[in-house]
Amino acid sequence: MITLLERKIALRYIFTNKKDGFINLLTTFSFIGIALGVAVLIVVMSVMNGFRTELINKINGFNPHLKIFPYEKPIDLSKLKNDKVKEISKNFFLSNSGESVIIHNSYTKGLILRGYLRDDFKKLQVIKNENFYGNNSITYNHISIGRELSYILDVDIGDKINVISPSSIMSIVGSLPKQKSFIVESIFESEINEFDQNIAFLNLYDLEEFFNLDKGNRYLEVFLKDPKEIEIKKKVFQNIYNEQLINSWADLNQSLFSALKVERNVMFIILSLIILIAAFNIISGLTILVKNKTRDIAILKSIGVQNSSITKIFFLVGFLIGTLSTIIGIIIGIIFSLNIETIRSSISDIFNITLFPEEIYFLNKMPSEIDLNSLFIIGLFSISVTCLVSIYPAIKASKSDTIKSLKYE
Repeated sequence: MITLLERKIALRYIFTNKKDGFINLLTTFSFIGIALGVAVLIVVMSVMNGFRTELINKINGFNPHLKIFPYEKPIDLSKLKNDKVKEISKNFFLSNSGESVIIHNSYTKGLILRGYLRDDFKKLQVIKNENFYGNNSITYNHISIGRELSYILDVDIGDKINVISPSSIMSIVGSLPKQKSFIVESIFESEINEFDQNIAFLNLYDLEEFFNLDKGNRYLEVFLKDPKEIEIKKKVFQNIYNEQLINSWADLNQSLFSALKVERNVMFIILSLIILIAAFNIISGLTILVKNKTRDIAILKSIGVQNSSITKIFFLVGFLIGTLSTIIGIIIGIIFSLNIETIRSSISDIFNITLFPEEIYFLNKMPSEIDLNSLFIIGLFSISVTCLVSIYPAIKASKSDTIKSLKYE
């Protein structure tokens, strides 16, 4: 328990007089360093959290949350009437896909074709996007392509493109790859260039005919009401479709999100070093403070103040510096995180530079998402470090020789 006397002395030592100017300088540097370190760490973690959330939303707006693959027999759609399935699910689509090569003029490119029934195609989130252009019902002999691909091919709605299938047809000269022309019926935009360049949509019957696919090989795409806690919801379907392979959006993009997680952890470690370096300044400041206050310590001991109280006083100095600077850092970090897009656009306008290229990050603004758990971890880490580095000078202060100190003062 810290007494009122110990608190008053600690506060007096934090705000030392002018003759202790060097100590004041070290204290100020420590305070600013810790506050800036905490603020920068919060801003960076918030931006990375925001980027991850935006990326997940865009991926889930284009891809199914769960994909159920047939095994030996077609998927039993009657099982979808299960109450637990109805409770968590929004839409179910039968689909199929195949890899092809697209040829237009002198341009050749690999392309993944996805097939949907006409009514299901209308319900896809990417089709409901305000940037969608054209007929929202995919009809026979028509194709829906991404905006990036339309730019690359220089095609618009109504133009024809040739697609080659890996499946072959027999001719008088032997086996030849199947080739078919499709009319561009619509152009979509997922806001992720990789999707817009490499994926296109066909009518499901067209696709199965083009790739010689059996209807029994159709897989089931599941869109959930809430894609969060995906592993728990995946288990609901695994219990029902225990003979089928089920992949979630997290499984299909595991490498991407693993890389983001590693990058986030590395950034946390690197930026934590700023706090560590600033915190070690507290050791220097407290050590010098102990030396300068040797006479004060001796007087306190001579009037009966215990060594434990001396330790508490100097520990409290370090603790208060660390806690106050952490709180200020958290406040600054939250303010910057909430206004990061305004700050980015202002810097871009003033210096005429691009800080967040849309073509690289798939986003038209810098995202930010403040996570309370991250705030708690960063705050706890900062205060814990400052407490640890305050222990040695505090113990050293309590062990000073009272008689020797008074003798040489």
